[in-house]
Amino acid sequence: MKLAQRGFTLIEIMVVIVIIGILAALIVPKIMSRPDDARIVAAKQDIGSIMQALKLYKLDNHAYPTTEQGLDALVKKPATPPIPQNWKSGGYLEKLPVDPWGKPYQYLNPGLHGEIDVFSFGADGMPGGEGNDADIGSWEL
Repeated sequence: MKLAQRGFTLIEIMVVIVIIGILAALIVPKIMSRPDDARIVAAKQDIGSIMQALKLYKLDNHAYPTTEQGLDALVKKPATPPIPQNWKSGGYLEKLPVDPWGKPYQYLNPGLHGEIDVFSFGADGMPGGEGNDADIGSWEL
């Protein structure tokens, strides 16, 4: 009698990674008392989750959302062309996260650093910067 082998799905693994990332982002500042570094780690975790959702969107719809459609396309079906034909009911994210400084994440298609860019302007909320004020983006992952 042959037993069926059962493994983890990609979604299950991604959910576990996101949970671990969120826990790390919450626990690290308490242990290390370095809130700026912890915020950067949290932003990178968020960007990684958004990038995974964008990849799933592309698998279903054969293209990333346009810059005009933005990251909202991961939460609600875009109404502006091109309308995705295979948009997943319920969306790709429950809601869009805001960066650790309380500002929305930015999205460019085409990106300046890759096919698409997801990024935060960092602590200063302005493009560019250095150190803890530097932009944090998908190109760093």
